[in-house]
Order: sequence, then C-alpha cells, then structure tokens
Amino acid sequence: MSTALVVDDSLTDMEVVSRCLQQGGFNVIKASSGEEALAKISAHKPDIIVLDVVLPGRSGFELCRDFKAEAGTSSIPIVMCSTKDGEMDKFWGKKQGADAYLAKPIDQEELVRTVKQLVKN
Repeated sequence: MSTALVVDDSLTDMEVVSRCLQQGGFNVIKASSGEEALAKISAHKPDIIVLDVVLPGRSGFELCRDFKAEAGTSSIPIVMCSTKDGEMDKFWGKKQGADAYLAKPIDQEELVRTVKQLVKN
C-alpha cells in the first residue's frame, strides 16, 4: 500500500484530505508544518506528498523547491493544494516542481484520481 504525506496547518483540511486518501487506499502520515514534514520524510519515505501552500515558517512553495532539489526526495511526486488558486499561483507551484496543483476546497474525487495517477497504484 502506498503512503502519502499530508502537510497542512489547517486541522480540518488535513482531516478531509487524509480521510479521502485513506478511503482511496493510501496509508497517511500527517504533518502540520514544514519542519514536521522534513522529520516525517526522514523517518518514513512517502510515495507522494500533498502539500499546502500557506504554512507556518516556510511556505509550501519553498518546501516543494527544497524537496525537488534534494536527491533523496526529488523523485517523490508533490501535489500542492491551496486556497491560492489564481493562474499565477498554479504557474509558480509548477515552477517550484509541483507535479499537480489543486484548489481548495478540494474536489475529493479529483484528489484521489490525481494522487493515484502520480503514484501509479
């Protein structure tokens, strides 16, 4: 079974995304900040990362760029999820290395379909 790391500082959004992915057949690891995400990635190598843009400390854009630059995490697909859903936000997310960019509120079917496509379950 594939593992998804969900990084979101909103408990409600994290629960919605986590439950959705669990129902889609994924193990889910949760982190509420960039620092916590880095620690969880070291301990458990996820198959995919679902990353919020607005986070305490470092933004999801910064984390995405860092994950894609590191040899150990560069091959992990990243789905960015954010209320920031303008064309420029989506462009910037892709520019940082995101494999997909979904707007909140999340369309749960689209999320599961996107994640499965990227993980190739």
